[in-house]
Amino acid sequence: MQTKEILYELRQKHGLSQDALAEKVFVTRQAVSRWETGETVPNTETLKLLSKLFDVSINTLLGAPRQLICQCCGMPLEDSIISREQDGTMNEQYCKWCYADGQYMYSNLDDLIDVCVKHMANETFSEDAARAYLRRTLPQLDYWKRYKELGDNGEFDAFKEKLIGEINALEIDGMPKVEKLNALVGSFVNLPYRLPNGETVRFLDDNTTYLGNQLPCAFDESRCFGVLANMDFILICTYEADGKDPELVLYKKR
Repeated sequence: MQTKEILYELRQKHGLSQDALAEKVFVTRQAVSRWETGETVPNTETLKLLSKLFDVSINTLLGAPRQLICQCCGMPLEDSIISREQDGTMNEQYCKWCYADGQYMYSNLDDLIDVCVKHMANETFSEDAARAYLRRTLPQLDYWKRYKELGDNGEFDAFKEKLIGEINALEIDGMPKVEKLNALVGSFVNLPYRLPNGETVRFLDDNTTYLGNQLPCAFDESRCFGVLANMDFILICTYEADGKDPELVLYKKR
């Protein structure tokens, strides 16, 4: 599809007239009309506004001329997993797991490889093969090439260590000490916890990236501990395989 068709379909999908769309992105109705006839395309700043308004990437608005790849972990990017800046705009360089709210999630290549291997290894692609592939390809990505320029001098790592200390100080019965916190997107870990009245409640935002980990449960081999946290809270729960039968253990404001 061409930009003119994409903009027309998105405008119709959101129930906007040409006048209404023009008002939202600070242009004239005539400008919108010219986009939809293919006479012109929006400029860069307007594309950013349209991206935020329609919740799609600029790449999508332009007809997806590029195959986007996360410049930290190498994952192919679709609009649903593209990272966000603090103002909600998309950063088409990274996935939600590697960059969120203006913060890079990984400063250690080995830690990232450990996480990626678990998701890549299968019957036909061994862990050793996955690890070798990642060690060969990830250093070629922009983030790791420019790490000294893009890094934060260890500030985020210091925050994670502080958070790990706070979690371990809770001394949850049957839960091993937390050693690492990985980036986890809310939609994958936003479990529904049952209340005494039978209703369920979710505490997380599907579109937010949190820090967390999964740990074995010492008193019940069929269950795991789930640890999630950010600057505002610490959440600890238990659940069975695939997140079944979740039980909230602790929710603590920081």
